[in-house]
Formats: sequence, C-alpha cells, structure tokens
Amino acid sequence: MRRLVLIVVLVAAAAAIYVALPPPARILPPAAGLAAPVRGAIHVHTNRSDGSGSMDDVAAAAGKAGLRFVIVTDHGDATRPPEPPSYRSGVLVIDAVEISTWSGHVVALGLPRAPYPLAGDGRDVIEDIARLGGFSIAAHPANDKAETRWTEWTAPFNGLEWLNGDSEWRDEPPSLLARTLVAYPFRPVESISLMLDRNDMVMSRWDELAKRRKVVAVAAADAHARVGLPSAPDPSNRRGLLHVPSYETMFRAFSIALPDASLVNDAEQDARAVVDAIRGGRVFSSVDAVAPRPAFTFTAASGSNRASAGESLALDGPVQLHVRVQAPPDAQIALFRNGTRALNVGGTQLMYEAGAEPAVYRVEVALPGPHGLAAAPWIVSNPIYVGRPPVDPPPPAFRPPANEKADIYVDGSAGQWTVEHSTTAQAALDVARAVGGSQLLLRYALSGTPSSSPFAALVLPASSLLAQHDRVTFSAQADHPMRISMQLRVPRNGREAQRWQRSVYVDTTPREVSVFFDDMTPVTRTGPRHPPLSDVGSLLFVVDTVNTKVGTSGQLFLDNVRYER
Repeated sequence: MRRLVLIVVLVAAAAAIYVALPPPARILPPAAGLAAPVRGAIHVHTNRSDGSGSMDDVAAAAGKAGLRFVIVTDHGDATRPPEPPSYRSGVLVIDAVEISTWSGHVVALGLPRAPYPLAGDGRDVIEDIARLGGFSIAAHPANDKAETRWTEWTAPFNGLEWLNGDSEWRDEPPSLLARTLVAYPFRPVESISLMLDRNDMVMSRWDELAKRRKVVAVAAADAHARVGLPSAPDPSNRRGLLHVPSYETMFRAFSIALPDASLVNDAEQDARAVVDAIRGGRVFSSVDAVAPRPAFTFTAASGSNRASAGESLALDGPVQLHVRVQAPPDAQIALFRNGTRALNVGGTQLMYEAGAEPAVYRVEVALPGPHGLAAAPWIVSNPIYVGRPPVDPPPPAFRPPANEKADIYVDGSAGQWTVEHSTTAQAALDVARAVGGSQLLLRYALSGTPSSSPFAALVLPASSLLAQHDRVTFSAQADHPMRISMQLRVPRNGREAQRWQRSVYVDTTPREVSVFFDDMTPVTRTGPRHPPLSDVGSLLFVVDTVNTKVGTSGQLFLDNVRYER
C-alpha cells in the first residue's frame, strides 16, 4: 500500500512538473543573408554592490551564454572612477554605474569620475550626467518598488528600460511564481520567460517621448545572481543567499544586439563602439528564452536617403520601410507609427510604403506559443525618426523674463545674512572684495559621518517681498565644481520646520541662476507640493551631504541676490 501511495505521489509530482514546464525555446531557421549582430547584456551587478559574483564571474557567465560584451552597473554615486574596459574570458566588460535619486534609479554609461556625489532630484542627476558626457537610462520604470522606480518623466534622460529582469517577477501572482520555481531546475531559461510581459505604460511613455525627441530603449538584465533570504536582510550580506537566477540564465533569457557594430579585440576601442551604438539607438532587444539570438534589420528609405533604427531619415519623397528577421514563418511583425500599430503581418519580412510626412516608426516582433502570442514581444527595435532630427536633449521649458526685481544683496555689508551649521560642520560668513564691489563668501567644512547629515548654510530672514515674486536670482561661484541647495523654510511651532529645495550647479566660473518657487520640491516629501510663500521664514543656500562628501571643505561666493517676477 505504501509503495502504491509513493508511486501515486511521484506520478502526480511528475505530472505537476510537466504541466508547469514552459515550452522549450524555438529553433530558428538559417539567417538567410542577415548578419549576426554583436550581442551583449546591460545592467548587471557584481559583489561590489548587491550582486553575488565578481566581474570575472560575470564575464565567464556571459561567455557561456554566447555574449560578446556585458555592461556592469553597480550601485554608486559616480565618485568611484570606473574600471577601464577589459576582455575577460573573451568577453568585453564595460564598467558603468547605477545611481539612486529621489525620482528612482538611473543607469549612466560613458561617465568619468564625478567631482561630487551624484544624488538628489532626478532632474539634477540627469543634468549632471549630461554635463559629464555620460548617457542616462531611466532604470526599471515599471518596478513595483517605489523607491527604485523611475518617475521623473519630464527629465531629459537619454534612454529607458522597456524590460527589466529584476522587475518582472515583482508584479506576478503567487501561482505564477510557484510555477516558475517548479520549472526553474528543469528549464531555467525558459522559466524566466513565464514572468515577462509587455508593460503598456512604459511603451506608451516611450512612444510619446519619441514623438518629441530621441529616446533609446533597451532590455536590461538587472542581473544579481542572488535571492536574499530572511536571515540576510542586508543586500551586501553574502550569507543566506540563493544564487538564482544565475548570471548565465539571465544572459540567456534576453539580451541587446548591435547590428552595425564590430569588435576588434581592443578593449578601449570596442567599448567606445558599444557605447556609441547604444547612444545612437542602433540597438534592438530580443527575448532569447523564446527563440535565441535572432538576426534582425529595420531600415527606411526616402528617395536617395537611407536610415536604420536609431537614425533620422530626411524626406525626399514617399517613405519605404523594410523589416527582415530570422524567424519561424509564424512570426508576427508589428510596425508602429507614432505609437499606433500601423501594420501587422505574418512571416519574416515586412514592407510598408508611407507618405512623405514626418513620423516615428518602430517594430515589435512576436512569436506564438502553445497558448497564443507570448505576453512579451520577442524583438523590440528602436525608432527611425522620419522627416525630423531626433532632438536630444529637449529644449528647456520657456520661462518669461523678469520685469520686476527686489534686491537682497548687492555689494556692501552682510546685513541680516547669517550662517547655520550642524554640530560636526564648520561655517563662516565673510564679505569678499570683487571686481566692482563685494560679494558674500561662505567658508565651510563638513566632518563627522554621513549618518549625522552634516551641513553648512547661508541664511537670510525672508520678508514680505518674497511672496510678491516668483523666483530668486543670484550669481554664484565656488572654488571647485559642486551643487548647492537653495531652500525655503517654513517654521512650525514645536515641530520640525518644513523646507522646499532646488539644487543648482556651480563651479569656478561665475554664473547667474534663477530658481523658481513653483519648481521647488519638499525636502521631507510631505506637506504641500509648492511652498506657501506667505509663510516662508528663511531663505537658505545649503551645502550638505546629498552632493558633498564628508571631509570636504571649500568656498562659495554669492552676489547680486534678488527676488524677481
């Protein structure tokens, strides 16, 4: 009897596993003249932050998965110098960074060492990345974790992740997660595909942005090769970790491909080629767990003009669009025009003739499975921008010039200006001589620990004039590149004061800056969105550890400070 029960249990378990298993990856036909692209993975974490393996481990896994390059993006503030590109296990390893902001996380490629911590408002971090010559990618915009999900859609970031490997499982029901866990030991790569879907919000946001400017989309691995257990709540703690899904599994599940790039085994040169291709949008994504490593081309012509995905096509008559893909005959090719599906055809090619008018075109390819089309597209291209240059970045929002002003400081003594600082910081206020007059000088030094939040600030009591204006304008200069936080403070009896802030960049060259009150955000993330101007008690220029490292000292000069409207 016991033997019979055991047999029944084993048969039932085998049947459950069989039902849970996803179908094996499709076998692709020959490429038929299509060149194999250079394929790699982007957004990967090592044990320098919250991943489980070393850079060598990552490279070895990428090589086993058939990838040519991998872009490592450990968490940081960009003040750590990136490691030079290198070949490891035959795979090109490019060092980048993932930065935490108040608006979510952003991946920065091609970034040198930053002169100060990049953090704070997402708009400011995007601005800093651009100033330093980097390429910004809004990370996991569909993540269920609010603190990491990108939310600042008005910022001029360069790219976004239409798919993110670490986000996909977070919104799945327990039944699907259980099925994935059952299937993983038997078909690990295909089991990942069970959790992948097409996030309509992200795709719609991308399409809307692409109508106005160039935005490059990628499928990001966000690979950690770890799952923390309750006994190891600290992400940096290597104890109590399950190393699943493995790096190799994630690298086999989906990847990005560069159809026009070529690598010559020179790490510096090849890294430039990879990053330049991504910057240019000459990249497509594929879910290789459905069918591995397809070749794909998307081109357009207008008269004698030609363009590929990521490029702009000048109009010279009607537009012909051509898609070719290494796919089974039951593939479904969808052409999108300005975010709307314009054509859907079956097979391995799509031909479409459009009028001679500006538009943005991109392609998605889907493969049917046992239960219809897969939830996530198999291939996603980047757009071809027809009839207009892909403007990057967008112009700043128009603000009317001021026609009224009220001076706060122009030469002379410091008057009501004072300094404030934390117990582990030092600050002093001087009036320094300048060409044609004088200016305020804040000398500061931050010490202690980051957890003690040291700060130094120039402070001025606000008057009734503030509420009669819409901005503060000032000239600022520092002895080194830095960010300062211009703040408004509202006192509250017996409770911590409320503050609103806007960060601005300053360096050794004097520059005039205007901070609009309606552009300031709450420091505490509570209270009204905009400062109640009639209640403001103080105006502050703050140096703190959001953008200044502990142990830093320096000088900040302010001049021609005034309210305007």
